Amino acid sequence: MLLDRWLPRDAQARAALWQLIRYAIIGGLITAGGQAIYYFGVEWAGLDPNVSIGVAFVIGIIVGYFAHGWISFAGHGERENHAQMGTRFVAVNLFGFAMNSFFVWLLVKYLHGPTWWPIVPNVALTPLATFWLHRRWTYGD
Repeated sequence: MLLDRWLPRDAQARAALWQLIRYAIIGGLITAGGQAIYYFGVEWAGLDPNVSIGVAFVIGIIVGYFAHGWISFAGHGERENHAQMGTRFVAVNLFGFAMNSFFVWLLVKYLHGPTWWPIVPNVALTPLATFWLHRRWTYGD
């Protein structure tokens, strides 16, 4: 198959690549929804940008816990200690929330940029950091 040429030969590397692809798709949908909630919360509902990103975070963490556990990291790591996994999931996502909040503060509040500016690093940088942390720590072996 043509795709086999481009995929890693090592089974673990191949599995990680497929996890990244699934994580990107699921995370992309969750991120897009979260950023839409953020944007419309600020622009239409008149919420403070940091309040709006907080609302988006709470909705995203609930959806993400189930979607990433069932789809993105299916078959990876142990699922016996749900309290530990859930705590780690929340911790990683709080880190992601802190990253997103920092970008909102820096780009909108401090630099007085337009509301859409933080969407760029929120979509490009935060998901890469949280994928790595989830794979190694939350859902790790």
